[in-house]
Amino acid sequence: MERPQTHSKVIGYLLWIFGVTGAHRFYFGRPITGVIWFCTLGLFGIGWLIDLFLIPGMERAAARKYATGPVDYSVAWILQTFLGVFGIHRFYMGKVWTGLLWMFTGGLCLIGYLYDYCTLNGQIDEKNRAGG
Repeated sequence: MERPQTHSKVIGYLLWIFGVTGAHRFYFGRPITGVIWFCTLGLFGIGWLIDLFLIPGMERAAARKYATGPVDYSVAWILQTFLGVFGIHRFYMGKVWTGLLWMFTGGLCLIGYLYDYCTLNGQIDEKNRAGG
C-alpha cells in the first residue's frame, strides 16, 4: 500500500525553476544538499539540470519520511518561500507568537528565515504527528 503524498511533484518542479538556489531540495527535505546548491548555484548548473530527472524520486522519499496531517507541506513551503520574512508560514502552522516575531523583525533579520528553510519539513512533520 502506497503512503499518501506529503509533497507535490508540481511544486517541486516549480521550485526547481529557482533550483540554483536549492529551493526544491529544501522542499523535499534535503537541507544539506540544498545549502550546497545555494552556495554553488546548483553545482554550477550541472546538478540543477540533473535534478530535473531526480525530482520524482525525491517526492517518493519525502512521502516515506514525513507524516500527513492538518498542515499541508506544499502550502507551508509556498508561504515560506515567498512570504517567509513576514512569518506567514508560521501563522499557517499555528505558531502565532513566532509568526509575529518574524513579521516585526524580517524573519529575525533573515536568520530565522534561513533556519526555517532547513527545518520546515521537520516542524510540519512534528505538528502533523502530534495531530495539529
